[in-house]
Amino acid sequence: MVPAVAISGVHKHFASVQALKGIDLVIERGEFFGLLGPNGAGKSTLISIIAGLCRANAGNVSVLGHDVVHDYRRARRCLGVVPQELVFDPFFTVREILRIQAGYFGLGRENYAWIEELIEALMLGDKADANLRTLSGGMKRRVLIAQALVHRPEVVVLDEPTAGVDVELRQSLWQFIQKLHAEGRTIVLTTHYLEEAEMLCERIAILDQGRIIALDTKDHLLALGMAHATLQLVTDGPIANCPPVLAQKIRKTEGNRIELQIDRQKDSIIEIVDALRGCGTQIVDLRIQEPDLEDVFMQLTRKDR
Repeated sequence: MVPAVAISGVHKHFASVQALKGIDLVIERGEFFGLLGPNGAGKSTLISIIAGLCRANAGNVSVLGHDVVHDYRRARRCLGVVPQELVFDPFFTVREILRIQAGYFGLGRENYAWIEELIEALMLGDKADANLRTLSGGMKRRVLIAQALVHRPEVVVLDEPTAGVDVELRQSLWQFIQKLHAEGRTIVLTTHYLEEAEMLCERIAILDQGRIIALDTKDHLLALGMAHATLQLVTDGPIANCPPVLAQKIRKTEGNRIELQIDRQKDSIIEIVDALRGCGTQIVDLRIQEPDLEDVFMQLTRKDR
């Protein structure tokens, strides 16, 4: 079966800045795929190349078998992109802008029923005849999703779709996106909310400094962090004269709360507690937090690795 997105040997530079350094990636049809990385890793550049907004200096990209340069019309017809920025036209209503967007793909009145369905599904019904400049940021985000779906694409790319939106809106958006995925669409997600990626994505690629540093299923990536755990302690006061062996393990301190990263095979919790007691600190509460995707992400992208 032809993959949803195929990326081979992609390089991209802007003057002396190497944004992408040889990206090879295949996203299969029907996947819910996570594309993660710190700021400046190259995620948005890669999405721009997939969407045809900029060209790679080397390499090839195809969407459902259609090259994004040589067969760009079909490639773009298969693809819907929700951009990170709130880009909107202030002169039209929600319904008008969706009909205009459909027109870019040669769709006319026969597509109006689908537009109305999108308006209702994204809870834009009471805003359908409102000018876009009067909408809140969250409502504008919903309109961007509707625009990306107006031509019924098989592959949907979401670039930070919940950035800056409240919790209630985030939950409703993910319910809608999960419904799209259940209908068979391929979803590609970039997000800085790693709990979203952990909850939704089946397979994940992590970019850093223009390269893919990890590519695996979510479960296998989480297994990378199982060698370590976070020890959360609450003490009876600030720690004085912390032993150097413990100071190296401290991840965060807030008043009398402290988090240490421990090695499951090498570190003894009893020895850690005894060391703290030895410097006059009493333990009020102790918890062990299992590693999550954020722990793995930090482990893979730390600058001293």
